[in-house]
Amino acid sequence: MSIKVGDIIPDGVLQYVPFDPKEDITACPRPIHYKVHEKLKGKKAVIFAIPACSETHVPGFISAREALESKGISEVVCISVMDGFVMNAFAKAYKAGDKVIMAGDGSHAFTDALGLAQDLTKNGMGIRSKRFAIVVDDLVVKYVGVETAPGVSSSGAEAVLSKL
Repeated sequence: MSIKVGDIIPDGVLQYVPFDPKEDITACPRPIHYKVHEKLKGKKAVIFAIPACSETHVPGFISAREALESKGISEVVCISVMDGFVMNAFAKAYKAGDKVIMAGDGSHAFTDALGLAQDLTKNGMGIRSKRFAIVVDDLVVKYVGVETAPGVSSSGAEAVLSKL
């Protein structure tokens, strides 16, 4: 069963590398824990997921960061069923800076708890997340947009902004 509006976001532990503007692009720092309930309690946030790389999803949220803040969003978290090292490399490649937290859910435990995992084994990718966006306010889900086809029609930054 998938997460829905009105639910409390499940707790989970993701892995991420905090942004350091002095960090060399080739550096490989150890990821730390991002405890979902601890980090998002009392905040309004967007959690969005990419099943693999992203041509528009991540860049859209980076570009929309100020507009999201103007609507009360204090945290934007991108998750993927990859480890924190890969997500740190993605953060550097996308030049996410401090605009989007790029966090790994390598064991897909959080994605499973959301009910938003998909099996892409036939494509050689194993278990991944669906492409989605969730808005939470003090841990309560206010919006869920899950893509059913390629693209970011319900999970992109524009779709999220239209729901705030």
